[in-house]
Amino acid sequence: MKAVVMAGGEGTRLRPMTSSMPKPLLPVVNRPIMEHVLRLLKRHGLNETVVTVQFLASLVRNYFGDGEELGMELTYANEEKPLGTAGSVKNAEAALKDDAFLVISGDALTDFDLTDLINFHKEKGALVTVCLTRVPNPLEFGITIVDEEGKVERFLEKPTWGQVFSDTVNTGIYVMEPEVFDYVEADKSVDWSGDVFPQLMKEGKPIYGYVAEGYWEDVGTHESYVKAQADVLEGKVDVEIDGFEISPGVWVAEGAEVHPDAVLRGPLYIGDYAKVEADVEIREHTVVGSNVVVKSGAFLHKAVVHDNVYIGQHSNLRGCVIGKNTDIMRAARIEDGAVIGDECLVGEESIVQGNVRVYPFKTIEAGAFVNTSVIWESRGQAHLFGARGVSGILNVEITPELAVRLAGAYATTLKKGSTVTTARDHSRGARALKRAVISALQASAIDVRDLENVPLPVARQQTARGSAGGIMIRTSPGVPDSVDIMFFDERGADLSQAGQRKLDRVYARQEYRRAFPGEIGDLQFPSSVFDSYTGSLLRKADTTGIAEAGLKVVVDASNGSAGLVLPSLLGRLKVDSLTINPGLDESRPTESAESRRAGLVRLGEIVASARAAFGVRFDPVGERLSLVDERGRIVEDDRALLVMLDLVAAERRSGRVALPVTTTRIAEQVAAYHGTQVEWTTTSPDDLTRVGREESTIFGGDGRGGFIVPEFSSVFDGAAAFVRLIGLVARTQLTLSQIDARIPQAHVLKRDIPTPWAVKGMVMRRVVEAAGGRFVDTTDGVRVVEADGRWVMVLPDPAEAVTHLWAEGPDDVSAQALLDEWAAVVDSAGH
Repeated sequence: MKAVVMAGGEGTRLRPMTSSMPKPLLPVVNRPIMEHVLRLLKRHGLNETVVTVQFLASLVRNYFGDGEELGMELTYANEEKPLGTAGSVKNAEAALKDDAFLVISGDALTDFDLTDLINFHKEKGALVTVCLTRVPNPLEFGITIVDEEGKVERFLEKPTWGQVFSDTVNTGIYVMEPEVFDYVEADKSVDWSGDVFPQLMKEGKPIYGYVAEGYWEDVGTHESYVKAQADVLEGKVDVEIDGFEISPGVWVAEGAEVHPDAVLRGPLYIGDYAKVEADVEIREHTVVGSNVVVKSGAFLHKAVVHDNVYIGQHSNLRGCVIGKNTDIMRAARIEDGAVIGDECLVGEESIVQGNVRVYPFKTIEAGAFVNTSVIWESRGQAHLFGARGVSGILNVEITPELAVRLAGAYATTLKKGSTVTTARDHSRGARALKRAVISALQASAIDVRDLENVPLPVARQQTARGSAGGIMIRTSPGVPDSVDIMFFDERGADLSQAGQRKLDRVYARQEYRRAFPGEIGDLQFPSSVFDSYTGSLLRKADTTGIAEAGLKVVVDASNGSAGLVLPSLLGRLKVDSLTINPGLDESRPTESAESRRAGLVRLGEIVASARAAFGVRFDPVGERLSLVDERGRIVEDDRALLVMLDLVAAERRSGRVALPVTTTRIAEQVAAYHGTQVEWTTTSPDDLTRVGREESTIFGGDGRGGFIVPEFSSVFDGAAAFVRLIGLVARTQLTLSQIDARIPQAHVLKRDIPTPWAVKGMVMRRVVEAAGGRFVDTTDGVRVVEADGRWVMVLPDPAEAVTHLWAEGPDDVSAQALLDEWAAVVDSAGH
């Protein structure tokens, strides 16, 4: 006997899950509903099956193919237009006209004994046997009345409570003889229970009803979809579950990694190659799909998560459904009954209320509170670019596909035949993404100079030597599972705001230029990159007095690419140096605040015991520098800025110093004491770079280890700052602790306040209103200056749902009081 599986329904009540996926492919415990149906058919010997398809037909075909993997023979009957339950079976008449056949829905979950149903049909000599089941609430189904013999007496489609006279309902499973096709008109929309069966009964044909025992759930609503998962996990339905039952009710599929510190309270299911980190809690009736990543601290209860989903740290998912390829970012909450469609992005700390529907390909912004369904508007990220280029979690937000599209968009903003310099840090992720970037550039008629693994300042300097631009890929500082794709202009500086907007537009429109075969770009690997960099640096930096001073320094390369420059640099400087941690460590492309601190403490111990003049520690990409004085004490980054400023200003005695507005006003006193001026910039590195390019600028710094040495370049450069510092210390003949001691102590405190995107504008307006008659500086954000010189600065973050506050006073207590006062203003506006 053959079977017909009805797989043409749109499943409109299940949207947005069925917006981009046909209902029969919806997974129940990580397997499409229709696969459960096909496996049931096979169990009962129904190996030859015709599948009727209409909505998103190609997806069903592509998934099941000819059925070989299931050990079945599948053929397909395609409907051009909806033909109804009977019309779609009539459409497959050619394959069914020789013998009795069974009709079953591809989107109902059941374990009925189909063999018993077929035997009943044969015993009764029926033309049609309708499979019935008892349900507590028959309103959604067609009611059927049968006599003692099992003969059908009456059908009633979708009754009201006043019409309910039985609890036996039609399951949509039938056994039929081929003569039934005589009652179905071809190419017309015809239904079995509405059109065909009443006609058969009128003519007295033998229609029987078989009341089946077992499980049956018509997965037609979100509630029934979630219930079906729970029922499978509870063992209420006899279906196969892939994987291993590692403890009662806890199913883990092949290749899944579950940290021993994760809490699993079954029954639950974790799909193949999923990864569950420490401190995750997964509670009963949760289904985690294939290749899903669940980060530490996340909580899932009665959640159904489809394949390839990323669930960020401390996110909270209860009774919800998450579509495939969706990213749920840190600390997001998704409440009971909510459904997130395929390929969505739910931003950090956002809340999606119960029963909200978010349709596919939507972005919920960080910090958003969503209490109505998001159907039409596609609120994509406002900008690709954040503070450090295009940043995100490797293989979640930043994938090779995204890298290719970005590089293609960047290439499209440049002339054909231009040269772009590419570089990376020493991580495997950056290496993989850079190869994708190079391919896209060459395919867009761009020649590539690939520097491979070099420090960030070297990449910038090499870009400035004749390239139209550059791309550097590195691990995000302090975030080991994230990467930054950084774009440079022809000077090696970060792409300007205008350049970023241009790239944004091309990327959004997806209008990428493609080269003709004869125009594919060239790929070169320049040699002697480090020698040319150090040669240029030593020609431009003032190294007088270094050889005579006999200084001894300790240099910590922190296992990063800065170590690649040091051999040629230290040798030519003629300085007595000890280098520690020079080797590259692929497994540690960045460092946490704790490991950086521990590294500085160790460096201090070595400096003190070696009686060195000072110690420096590079960040892993050689962009920033941290200092330790001759006693081995850490010079905090904000103090290091003042020490460098004091040394440079004392030697130069004129010129301008570029500093962000968040820097202590003591910098102004230091600069003025030596006859120099401060030019305040925004907190953006581009702005510091802009001032750094101006002729009268003698120094720049951001107070976080970034220093600009304008005579060499206008960007942050750890090696250049190191050479500058050695020269200054050699000529001053003062120790770092002596210089630090003569600079007044600063009292600048910082605080971050979570602020939803929707209220950021209102927060800034409230701050300006609260300032009243006080002096207001709007160089960046709003800086309010009190009459006694104390100041507070309020700045909304461009990439996150956060507002930053800085406050400075004569001591920590008054700075703290100021911070508290303005934090209350920001808080009140945000709620």
